[in-house]
This record gives sequence, structure tokens and C-alpha cells, in this order.
Amino acid sequence: MVYIVGLLAVVFLVLTIVVLSRIATLAKGVDGNKRDNENPYEKRAAGTSNRINAVLMLAFPILGTIAAVWSFMESRPKFLPEAASEHGILTDNMFWISMAVITIAFVVTNALLFYFAYRYRYKPGRNAVFYPVNHKLEIIWTVIPAVVMAVLVFTGWRVWRDITAQAPDNSYVIEVVGKQFNWVTRYAGADDSKLGNYNFKLIDETNELGIDYADQAAFDDFTSNQLHIPKGVPVLLKIRAKDVLHSVFIPHLRVKMDAVPGMPTKFWFVATKTTEEMRNETGNPDFNYQLNCTEVCGQGHFSMKMPIVIEEEEEYKAWVASQKPFLTSNPTYLSRVPENLKARAMKYIESAASDSTSVATGGATATGTSLK
Repeated sequence: MVYIVGLLAVVFLVLTIVVLSRIATLAKGVDGNKRDNENPYEKRAAGTSNRINAVLMLAFPILGTIAAVWSFMESRPKFLPEAASEHGILTDNMFWISMAVITIAFVVTNALLFYFAYRYRYKPGRNAVFYPVNHKLEIIWTVIPAVVMAVLVFTGWRVWRDITAQAPDNSYVIEVVGKQFNWVTRYAGADDSKLGNYNFKLIDETNELGIDYADQAAFDDFTSNQLHIPKGVPVLLKIRAKDVLHSVFIPHLRVKMDAVPGMPTKFWFVATKTTEEMRNETGNPDFNYQLNCTEVCGQGHFSMKMPIVIEEEEEYKAWVASQKPFLTSNPTYLSRVPENLKARAMKYIESAASDSTSVATGGATATGTSLK
């Protein structure tokens, strides 16, 4: 590496000397006391220099285009993966349309720039012509970009409006909470399909999300260290952070939203491909969707990942029904339930007790059978 840097330094030094020599030669020709015909050497030097620059003006865009195409093809496998959500397809299409328009404008303007530099290079006897005012030309290069930009802005606004619109009423609501250094999800249970309230003042070692049991909708809520998402139906992610700034990023679903302490955010979408479908498409049996944190949040930022399972709606409902509510697993929080709601909350405590009794009875029966 040191040798390469040294070699480049020598090359740039030589080029600098050559340029300075050219400048000195041309400066001699810019002498008001001498006429061009009195400086034939300077005229030949200026003509040679302009011809070289003109040829380089043609070579540079050609080599630049080759380098740009190579760079695009080389980095293409590292682009974002194929979108697996409805809005992801729209944003990708909008992105590539914008890139196409920008690329066309870039190629046309720069092709003209380099061609004119070559075509109208210095030649003896050629005089420059100036157009201080050309209203027709000004109207053309003002109106056309304005119309194109207006169309792009309007179509982009429509896509953004749909993405940020109010989530449909039939959306599944899932809460995603970021904390140093992992993610926790909370789901509305199978009984009412509504997330209960939370209160940061209720956070403790066990109730790390601050679930508020003064709200009866929270009785059947449960938490998980996985994000399960049903395919083909709206899903509303309610996002928040416990400590510092985090950011929810699901690349395949084109979901990106900051998790800000004290300022809940949200993002809704519709997934279009299950995990199994993506495994079949990619030919990778180990493929899994993943939620990443894209905001540097501390030394453990690298570990802020959470697996995602996208499944059919029926499978999702079955998984939700198989989960135990947080209150069932932690019956001591019954003391936080208001007196007028304890009868309803006891249903979840009693179900846990009955499950324990049935397991114990089954175990005793099995033991008695084995003794015989």
C-alpha cells in the first residue's frame, strides 16, 4: 500500500510539473504588447494543447460510462432484496423510475457538454459567438424539467400518502419495543384482538414493557422475542423505545421507522410472501426474515436483531391462540387490576391453575400406571 501511495505521489508530481509548464508557456502568449503572428511557438503550443484536451473530452465520458456500468453490475447483487410487501413494490418502482429520468438527463446533458467542448475547441481564425439572451431556449430548459419534476413529485407524494395513511380498521396491531440491546414484541391476545395500554411508570424487572392492567384489553396480551406476521392482511406496527434512539428496519418488507424514547411511532404494511415461499424462491432452506436496528445505540448495537416469521393468516391465528397471556404467566400482577375488573382477569389466572392441575393429574395417573 505504501508503494502504491508513493507511485501515485510521483505521478501527480510529474503531472503538476507538466501543467505548470503549459501554463507558463501559454502565459507568455497572453502578452498585450505582442501579436499572435509574432509568437508562432505559443500558437502551436496552444493548438496542440487544445487538440489533446478535445480528444480527452471524448475519451473521458466513454471511459466513465464503462466504469459506471461495471460499478452498477458489480454492486447489483448487494442491492436491497426483492420487496415482499405491497408498498415495497410501489416504492421500488418509484425509485427506478426516478433513477431512469435522472440518468437520461445526466447522459444527455453531459454528452452535449463533452461534445461541444470537442466540437468547438480552439482553432485559428475561429471567433466565439455569444448569445446573451435567448428566450425560447430558456423557456425550453425551464418548462421541460419543471413538468418532469412535477410529475415525479406528484407520483411520489401519492405513494408516500398511501404508506403514511391511517392503517385499515382490520389491521393486526403488534407493538415493537427497542431497548439496549434487543427487541421485544407484544401482541393482542386471541380474545379481543386489541392491545392494552402501557405506562412507563409500571416498568419493572418482569413487566419490562409497562403493561397497564387497569385496561382490560391488556389481560390477554402476551410478549415474544419473535415477530410473527400474517401474510396478505394489514399489519400495524406500533413502535417505541425504552432507553435511547433505535430504528426498526425490515429490508425485505421495506419497513424503516425510528423508535424514539417518549415519542411512539408507527408503520403499517401488507406482507406478500411467507417465509416458506421466500425459501422456495431463493433456494435457501435456511432463509429467515430479520428485523435489524439501523441506529447506532451503543456497544451492543450489533446484537439488535430479531427473527421474523411470515405465515398464512390461519397459521398466525393458531400461533397467537397457543401463546399464554403475560398475566397468566405472572399472576402476581392481578394485584394491579382494579377491583371491578378482577372477575374478568381471574379467568386468565384460573386457566393457568386448571392447566397446572391437569398436568399434575396426568402425571400422577401416568406414574400410577407405570407402578402397576
